[in-house]
Amino acid sequence: MRSKTSKAQPADQPGRPRRPWRSLLALLVGKAVRHVSRLSHHGGSALPGKVVERIDPGFLARTLSGLPRGVVLVSGTNGKTTTTRMVASMLESLGLKVFTNPTGSNFTRGVVSALVSTLGLSGRLHADIAVLELDEAYAVHFVRQVKPRYALLLNVMRDQLDRFGEIDTTARLLGQVAQATTGTVVLNREDPRIASLAAQTPAQTGVAYFGLSDDLLSYFPTDDDMHASDRGADGAGAASASRPVRPGHRLPAEVTLERVMDHRAAFRLDGRLLETALRLEGVYNLYNAAAALALVRVVLEDREPDDAALMDALSKVTPAFGRGEVITYRGAPVELVLVKNPMGFRLALSSFNPAGQDTMIAIRDEYADGRDMSWLWDVDFTSLRDTGVAMVSGTRAYDMALRLAYDQVPTEAIETDLDRALTAFLEVHPGRPKRIYCTYTSMLRLRSALGRITSVDDAGVGA
Repeated sequence: MRSKTSKAQPADQPGRPRRPWRSLLALLVGKAVRHVSRLSHHGGSALPGKVVERIDPGFLARTLSGLPRGVVLVSGTNGKTTTTRMVASMLESLGLKVFTNPTGSNFTRGVVSALVSTLGLSGRLHADIAVLELDEAYAVHFVRQVKPRYALLLNVMRDQLDRFGEIDTTARLLGQVAQATTGTVVLNREDPRIASLAAQTPAQTGVAYFGLSDDLLSYFPTDDDMHASDRGADGAGAASASRPVRPGHRLPAEVTLERVMDHRAAFRLDGRLLETALRLEGVYNLYNAAAALALVRVVLEDREPDDAALMDALSKVTPAFGRGEVITYRGAPVELVLVKNPMGFRLALSSFNPAGQDTMIAIRDEYADGRDMSWLWDVDFTSLRDTGVAMVSGTRAYDMALRLAYDQVPTEAIETDLDRALTAFLEVHPGRPKRIYCTYTSMLRLRSALGRITSVDDAGVGA
């Protein structure tokens, strides 16, 4: 189904260069920084990588150069962390040794930090392939050092526009990733900005697509669809507002998502309809699963895993931390749902029924969240009108509460301090399921706070 067949996989990186003495020094210092950070609960997961990059700028490229199956790069606005986890988990289930950056720290220094955690003192990476999530901007820095053999580009939506400027700029950044990929680029055919990147790939690079059935297009609007919907909703230009054409929708796809059900999905692969259960939360992750399946099929083209093995591998994937992750506190589930842009928040709200749950929203505006929170006004919160929101928190708590008020959503409490807000939220209605919609740094803080009072899987993340 690929529009261009990749040539025999090249040896992407030059021969493994001699390890300089400072590489060992950098690794030792990085491990020490990581140990101190974890003991003190200060510093993020990227701090060891920042130190190592400063000591040995060639550490990243040299360490990844010897992988027999090369490097997979996953990028795009929404779904990077979960899709990366899916791809890595599936490839491991299907027999490969995989290195990945599991914490969602998706700058180059985050990848280096993950290497510091994994490597022994020999400095050799014992893996067949690396599956790495990279932030759209840092993906450009990454491909200047390491040419990926495969790239999976998910979508482009309005997110952190104070960093990226506008979404066409983000698409141009991902275009540089497509241009640097040596094997195959897997693209979302339903996102016109992503599908158009096929024209930028080098002649020897293959292109594959993942997509949606006709029936599911309305479930997964693009950024352009959302604008058209908004114009129609407020009446301005309603008569002329029509759903934008998706020029790539008829492109042949490696995998299409055909049906979505409660924790189940059906996919079409080469004309065969396959169905499986999934442990992932949120309808948007079912589309991410189609992306992951497409990439895994490309990577394992020489092995051709059978359909049952693919579906079994997909069914075993669990949520990435903070992305639908469920933490148990006093016998009740506390679900963390990351939200960081209008489309992601809209899809999350449409995925989860608020009935029978206490809801909290935590909004911060640190650099990693994006400073500009005006996008909250592009989210429709009316699904929360009947149940209300039990707690609103974070540095932008009052902005969030005002936004809810405009959608006539009752807010029971506002507390800008996250720790105090979490304590109060958990103590109201003990034993009742709870869901927290949170921006990135809010999620890290809340997860860390929950780790002090209940069991939380160690993802190697500081406070």
